[in-house]
Amino acid sequence: MTTGTEETTLTIDELAARAGMTVRTVRFYGTKGLLPPPVLGPRRVGHYGREHLARLALIEELQQQGMTLAAIERYVQQLPPDLDAHDLAIHRAVVASWAPEAVETVSRAELERRAGRALGDDDVERLAAMGVVKPDDGGAGGVGYRVDLGLLRLGVGLLDVPLSQEAILAARKVLIEHSRAAAHELAQLFRGEVSERAAQDVKSLSAHMQPLVMQALLTTFQRSLREELRDWLGGVSDEGRSA
Repeated sequence: MTTGTEETTLTIDELAARAGMTVRTVRFYGTKGLLPPPVLGPRRVGHYGREHLARLALIEELQQQGMTLAAIERYVQQLPPDLDAHDLAIHRAVVASWAPEAVETVSRAELERRAGRALGDDDVERLAAMGVVKPDDGGAGGVGYRVDLGLLRLGVGLLDVPLSQEAILAARKVLIEHSRAAAHELAQLFRGEVSERAAQDVKSLSAHMQPLVMQALLTTFQRSLREELRDWLGGVSDEGRSA
């Protein structure tokens, strides 16, 4: 665990609340080796960080895919031991990509439970602007919310990003446009390869390729973005020295 580079400020109660789980469940995952031990502070109080929260989100995603606890244990054991919260989020995104689109109508209380935090009216409005939730007057308890479960964690994470709503929506538009273009070109490529196959073979190939393609897209995008940021920050540093 990379405790030297990230804050460890959550108590186990706070961690459980953020993850939308009970303290008992968090402790259980710890005994199973699915969660690294906390950092012990004064009076031997355990403190947890972003990596623990990211691991719990990954475990929850694996459960939603129908994996048993034994299968989740095997999956987690195969992960590199030095993954940080960012790397774990990428793994979770790949796992989430396996699932069909999931939209549910939930109450405000259930929305906050799924989000792992309290949500103010402004937060809900931002999530709605991002296409993550949509008010539904037919929901439980009066007004409910139709929630895209695949986007909820991402949307909640973006609530804390110091970017304007306009910048986030513009970034969403760029990602959607380019991802659709990439998906179209890849589909054309694969279509040419499987044109002679039977329909069942095509479905099998598609199911097998989808997680692999998602992993490749995420990995290449991560590296490209890192290079862009490195060039940009390097240019900013050069400007600062020449000023």
